[in-house]
Amino acid sequence: MAKPKSSKGRCRRRDTASSGESFSGETFSGENLPGENLSAENPADLSPVVEAPSPADPFDEIDFGSYFDDYLDPGFKSPASENVEKPSFETFLSSPVTLSDHLHSQLALVALSETVRDAAEGVVGNLDENGYLLATPEEIANESGHTLGDVQEAIRVVQTMDPAGVAAADLRECLLLQLESRGATGGVAWQIVHDHLKLVETRQPKELVRLLRRPMEHVQIAMDVIKHLDPRPGLRYAGGDARHVEPDVYISKDGEDYLIQVSDDDVPQLRLNPQYRRMLDRNQEPNRDVRNYVKERYASAIQLMKNIEQRKQTILKVCQSIVRRQIEFLEHGIDCLKPMMIKEIAEEIGVHPSTVSRAVSSKYAHTPQGVFELRYFFSEAVQGPSGGALPLLILKRKVKKMIEDEDTTHPLTDEQITERLQADGIDVTRRTVAKYREDMRIPSTHQRRVRS
Repeated sequence: MAKPKSSKGRCRRRDTASSGESFSGETFSGENLPGENLSAENPADLSPVVEAPSPADPFDEIDFGSYFDDYLDPGFKSPASENVEKPSFETFLSSPVTLSDHLHSQLALVALSETVRDAAEGVVGNLDENGYLLATPEEIANESGHTLGDVQEAIRVVQTMDPAGVAAADLRECLLLQLESRGATGGVAWQIVHDHLKLVETRQPKELVRLLRRPMEHVQIAMDVIKHLDPRPGLRYAGGDARHVEPDVYISKDGEDYLIQVSDDDVPQLRLNPQYRRMLDRNQEPNRDVRNYVKERYASAIQLMKNIEQRKQTILKVCQSIVRRQIEFLEHGIDCLKPMMIKEIAEEIGVHPSTVSRAVSSKYAHTPQGVFELRYFFSEAVQGPSGGALPLLILKRKVKKMIEDEDTTHPLTDEQITERLQADGIDVTRRTVAKYREDMRIPSTHQRRVRS
């Protein structure tokens, strides 16, 4: 398989200072400017402008040489050849809309403050494929650097979006959000979900009749409404087939170092059209208005190319920090993953936490241990054995492993799981274990018991 064009960086095993990186160049074509077409305005159509003689044109004092040296397409292309590019056949293929895409398209239409919009982007990035929040508001606030109030407001905004029930912390909140979207707040179904959801799970309608003091008919209608709610509202956007993931970053071992390559496959090749450079020359284009127009378009093109390069640099620096901190994971596997916060990486590379959060959102890395989403490497810490820090992800894996290995006729209680973890030196409470179990959608002890 051919190696992707990439920006590269090396991380040494024991040297925390990263070595120099090299970046592949891009070129930009004038016709590819977003929202602009340099050929749209015919210079011949412009009314002639009589220029008063002046000792020097201020525009001539602007040095564009360095920009052209860096970005100008070195090869000659005739004007006709600039327009022969045809869209790829892939352009006509339908692309499935993900839950993240669907929510981002709605966010773009909502009037929000910059901080709340930024926080909402982080909320969307912390949803699993079912549409549930993977982190608490406090965890999102700590990772992104936003205030807790902004994050809570952002969650409320996302919860008003389609599909109803998205961004809920648990099943109960998910169902309540769906009922509220139907205007059923305070009704029988809403009361059952709000106060007696366990009785629905264990199918005890008679007990509901007694507690609610409602006729059986009303309770049955309410339970039928609840049965038709969607417990996994985000799943409709997950797709039925296995999703093909194209890594954005490739991390491979090269001797004692790790080589990081940022793929450019999803970034269009940009180049500056030399035809328009000639229009900046007073001898080639005497009309000052035309020259100023072209100058503005060139400035926009250069800024766009710089933004793309800056984005690649940010991803590369984030991955370099990940590699330096997760050497043991890369060599030995997931059980050696270390706690790591977005805020820590942001401070290390000198950017705002929200910049890191956006950079890693929906980005995947190919590592010696497999393909992982970049957000996977960020996890809060709990106190582990010998006072060391243990990633929250590893703690959840331990809880899940204990439950998978339990005797189904005598399943472990949350208290027993807590005692086992504490015996291993992990500082955790029963309430915390219950929360993590519910986060992983693992039923309670009573529901897991298999009666012989």
